[in-house]
Amino acid sequence: MNVRVAAIGVSHWHALYDPAYLRQLQRMDGVEIAAIQDDDFGIAARRGAEVSCLRVYSDYKDMLAETRPDFVLALGRHDRMAAVAHHLLDNGYPFLMEKPMGLNATEVAGIAEKARELNGYAAIPMPLRLSPFFLKARELATEDRFGRLSHLYVRMNRFSSARYVAWDSPWMLDPEASGGGALRNLGTHGFDLFHALTGEEVEVIGAQISARALGEKVEDYASVLFRSESGVLGTLEVGNAFPRLTTEGIKAGGTDKLLDGADGEMKICGSDAMLTAKDGQLKLVSARSEEVMPGLPDGNPSHRILEEALSRWKSGQAPAVSVFDCLRAVKLADDAYRLAGAKK
Repeated sequence: MNVRVAAIGVSHWHALYDPAYLRQLQRMDGVEIAAIQDDDFGIAARRGAEVSCLRVYSDYKDMLAETRPDFVLALGRHDRMAAVAHHLLDNGYPFLMEKPMGLNATEVAGIAEKARELNGYAAIPMPLRLSPFFLKARELATEDRFGRLSHLYVRMNRFSSARYVAWDSPWMLDPEASGGGALRNLGTHGFDLFHALTGEEVEVIGAQISARALGEKVEDYASVLFRSESGVLGTLEVGNAFPRLTTEGIKAGGTDKLLDGADGEMKICGSDAMLTAKDGQLKLVSARSEEVMPGLPDGNPSHRILEEALSRWKSGQAPAVSVFDCLRAVKLADDAYRLAGAKK
């Protein structure tokens, strides 16, 4: 019997672009898109036509009550995520929700507390954990190949935020609806990667944000400095200031390669080795050798994320990445905004 998945808030661009979750669900064996919802019924109807889903709603509570799905994919505006998550937990629905799960750490903490109390299944996607860089870095760390870790560096400068408007998500440019710009949307990936590789709690020690390039109400670039408990340093740069307009209005389908086709780099360096990811390649440098390896994922990581989320739920396992991981990252983003003084 197919797993029946309902999707909430499909005006979020990730429904059909970048990760293209609806496309991934459509391609999965044993999975059926039972219904989709968005507050804008017209957008929901267009999304439904794209993935051959006839059951379309403007009210997610009505959709859930009438279709009783097995699992929920929750997207939507950041300012509405927390209410949706609470409703799903209160009614026993397992779900995968896009980050940041709320406008700030206070909202996400409320979700985490309820998930703990109810033993609810509240997963989030973190595609960088499936990247060749992360997998190789984790392998090297397990083998103690880095020696004493010194620092990590992550840069993700993505395409112009004009793509949000072209992809039915203009609310991303409204700080009241989104909770911020590039730092809120992309910073979560970098914070999560740093913690996942060091296994340590992290403190933000410096931050700056700017909206100078695009002149929107939300920042188009941010840089953050942070430090782990043992003194490993981290530098994070995230933005929407990459000048190419390739992604505006392109055909839906999704690649979800965060470091492909834009300005991106990742690096982890220790006393004995350094691993970098840039321009589609990994480079491992040690005292006596250099090795170059392929650095792009095979296919769309979000397909694997959905498969894993459904598989772990069906087998009674906790999510691989959960609301608790999201909360840790969102707290760091909040700290960075405070240190930056929210000055753009």
